[in-house]
Amino acid sequence: MNCLVLGGGGFLGSHLSEALIKRGCAVRILEKSGFSRNNISSFSNLIEVVEGDWREPGVIKAALKDIEVVYHLIGTAVPAISDKDPEHDIVNNVLPTLELLEELRKHPVRKLVFFSSGGTVYGIPQHLPIDEDHPTNPICSYGTHKLTIEKYLNVYGHLHGLNHITLRIANVYGERQSPFSGQGAVAVFIHKTLRHEPITIWGDGSAVRDYIHVSDVISAALHCIDYEGPQNIFNIGSGTGSSLLELLQTIEDFTGLKADVHFSPSRLLDVSVNVLDISRAKDELQWTPKVEFIMGIEITVKHCLEVSYAQINKP
Repeated sequence: MNCLVLGGGGFLGSHLSEALIKRGCAVRILEKSGFSRNNISSFSNLIEVVEGDWREPGVIKAALKDIEVVYHLIGTAVPAISDKDPEHDIVNNVLPTLELLEELRKHPVRKLVFFSSGGTVYGIPQHLPIDEDHPTNPICSYGTHKLTIEKYLNVYGHLHGLNHITLRIANVYGERQSPFSGQGAVAVFIHKTLRHEPITIWGDGSAVRDYIHVSDVISAALHCIDYEGPQNIFNIGSGTGSSLLELLQTIEDFTGLKADVHFSPSRLLDVSVNVLDISRAKDELQWTPKVEFIMGIEITVKHCLEVSYAQINKP
């Protein structure tokens, strides 16, 4: 199976690329020119790397040559800053995706899998847990552009027969996640706790999120390759919620350190609770998350400690 991972050098993309290799797939990744290869350093010789701006004519066309399955992970914005420049989301994410879909009309693939956002496309929950049929009323630009792409996938599926799957992913965390990306409370909290840096929490810390380890997200993505059922939208989460304060307490327990926490007024772009119903993915994809919250945080803390130790003792 020839697979293209758009954004294959990032946190999620590198894990996905590595897993596809282990599955026996031929993997090509598309990344921006000059990207850091740290995430793929251990297997870069096993993949084909294409560098370039996916907004430029010809880049997507070249990357699609002989590809059967496309994973779309490219995203150039994060929820916290997307509302400061909504046009950026459209120009850098929505419009290039439309160019991708147009290329797929000329060079059809077996399947396109899009990584969307289960944390933002639904908006304020009307019931919990949130299933895929819940109304989608995002309250930030990030969720709006993700949902816009989802809708265009449906259009191209209806008009042009595009076989596509959307994964609405909860708050993913794990090894290789950057604490500097502006997204990912787990990575930020661990990083700042280990370095005795102040942590800002918007609100009182009671906000509940559905945290899922990266290995479980990648497992779901692999299940999509062989799925031929009737559904094309799946929530991918743990199915349980934890508050920010519970997350901090867990990190403190595993690091043995006290976090320096500062509280700021809550933001309009944040919902008070988000927990996904993952029944459809369990039933249709035959997928179940394996890493429980406590175990996942322990694994991630240990990894961060190992990385910090290696950096300190680098010759």
